Amino acid sequence: MRLSEVTWTDVRDADVDVAFLPVGSTEQHGPHAPLGTDTLNAVAVAEAGADTYEAAASSEAAAAERGGVAVAPAVPVGVAEEHRAFDGTMWVSPETFRAYVRESAESLVSHGVDRVVFVNGHGGNVEALAEVARRFSRDDAHAGYGVAFTWFEAVGDHASDMGHAGPLETALLRATNPDLVREERVDEANAGAAERWGEWVAGVNLAHDSDEFTDNGVVGDPRAGDAERGRELLDRASASLAELAAAVVDRET
Repeated sequence: MRLSEVTWTDVRDADVDVAFLPVGSTEQHGPHAPLGTDTLNAVAVAEAGADTYEAAASSEAAAAERGGVAVAPAVPVGVAEEHRAFDGTMWVSPETFRAYVRESAESLVSHGVDRVVFVNGHGGNVEALAEVARRFSRDDAHAGYGVAFTWFEAVGDHASDMGHAGPLETALLRATNPDLVREERVDEANAGAAERWGEWVAGVNLAHDSDEFTDNGVVGDPRAGDAERGRELLDRASASLAELAAAVVDRET
């Protein structure tokens, strides 16, 4: 159930186990991928994960008595000031981001949806979302419990290839939103890409902003991410998300 597409009476009458709140970013993704890449990918994984969870619930309904998933509208602007040198990038402070996401989740609890998974598509949100999940879960004012899930950390061995606008993000876009990938610019994207994120000395990243180590915003080779790989990434991420959701629903808090 996608909240933006249903009515309030649909939600009232639904049996909802858990909400997925996609969280992304509006930031540069090189010359070939759209500014909304992180949000688009988070939504794709959230929707596929909901389908996977509900399919399992349907097949095990008699034993598990599971309900469905409410997929909330995405939060499209995140903690992305590190990309400020590239046109079109938007960002908010970590404080604003944490408050907005946490309060969005709290509004769901007021309607009885007290289990929330924050489905993240942007590396810059990871630290802030971890804090959101902790504060949301510890709040004695409500019964909510939530965790943060970042899709590219839940794809097995593929995770080691995660860069920025590189093979993984480009692959998932090619599988889910192929019309938005500027294929004629992929070679250009690779030519100006960095091999790794950051400028590291003694385990410390000296670069605060991405333009300090990548000329065009890309890290990794987007040519290595075709649609077939993207479909595998979606399958792996959605299966991981569904497994996590079941654990969140079943957990005593």
